[in-house]
Amino acid sequence: MEINLISDTVTKPTPEMLKAMMNAEVGDDVFMADPTVLALQEKIAALFGMEAGLFFPSGTMANQTALKLHTQPAEQVICDKWAHIYNFEGGGPSFNSGISCNLIDGYRGMFTAQQVLERINDKNNIHTPITSLVEIENTTNKGGGACWDINEIKKIRKVCDDHKLILHLDGARIFNALVAKNESPKEYGKLFDTISICLSKGLGAPIGSVLVGTHEHIKKSLRIRKLFGGAMRQVGYLAAAGNFALDHHIERLADDHRRAKELGEALEHCRFVKEVEPIETNIIIFYLNDLISQDDFVSYLKSKNILLISMGEGKMRMVTHLDFTEAMLKVVVDTLKSM
Repeated sequence: MEINLISDTVTKPTPEMLKAMMNAEVGDDVFMADPTVLALQEKIAALFGMEAGLFFPSGTMANQTALKLHTQPAEQVICDKWAHIYNFEGGGPSFNSGISCNLIDGYRGMFTAQQVLERINDKNNIHTPITSLVEIENTTNKGGGACWDINEIKKIRKVCDDHKLILHLDGARIFNALVAKNESPKEYGKLFDTISICLSKGLGAPIGSVLVGTHEHIKKSLRIRKLFGGAMRQVGYLAAAGNFALDHHIERLADDHRRAKELGEALEHCRFVKEVEPIETNIIIFYLNDLISQDDFVSYLKSKNILLISMGEGKMRMVTHLDFTEAMLKVVVDTLKSM
């Protein structure tokens, strides 16, 4: 039995999800004629209280579309130094949109409204890029699944309003945050101009993200998606998985969070573990001490059919998900105890 804790993107569709996919009614989505895609876009937009949505093959493409939508070349986006758009999207901001990132040294991928205020460039200074966009990520990937304080987001929204800045949310794991904090999607819909929502992480769909915003935002995003090569044909087979996930896989995220906390407790009792970061959702970040190297640790667990990764900077990561069962949890905990 292989136990894969590399990411929550490693899940496979459940039998019920596969049945929904195979029974999907489809059409040519390039001509906006796929009823299952249209239903998904309307459903998730309504869930967040937004006007419209657009289905994308990946969260990276959805985020990069939002950046291009809201900026002009030579402008700048404010984000955290650990932001996914800066670290893990292949240099997309500069390549796709011709913009730079003004990085905030936040805490676990999160920052304050005051820090945003301090990063806004003077539009009258011809030597600095024009600040046009603020981007946050919830939950934070490199920050170990940390959840933002919604009250701080409200303060950031006010700063954006005061300075005529757009606010975009990379909601790759937004449903993990909503479940952990007992918050509603509509609360976030009121705060952001656009939100990218991933269906292929904790929700267990095989592929797909949806960008939500105003009708005008989505109309413009449709052209950008085409430019990026993201226009798809009978993609309702994939959208059906997203629809199924929204109906059946949100509340169960609490199980992933509980199992992550149990893994964290086991790691804290291992003498070769130096530190375990606070665990709020389904990501466990921990650091090894000098007793064992990262490579040796990963190799040993791999020999026991347990897979995980290093994120660099000394960070080790485990991620719980739909396919990580109670029986698997016991195996991992017992293996850690025996080391």
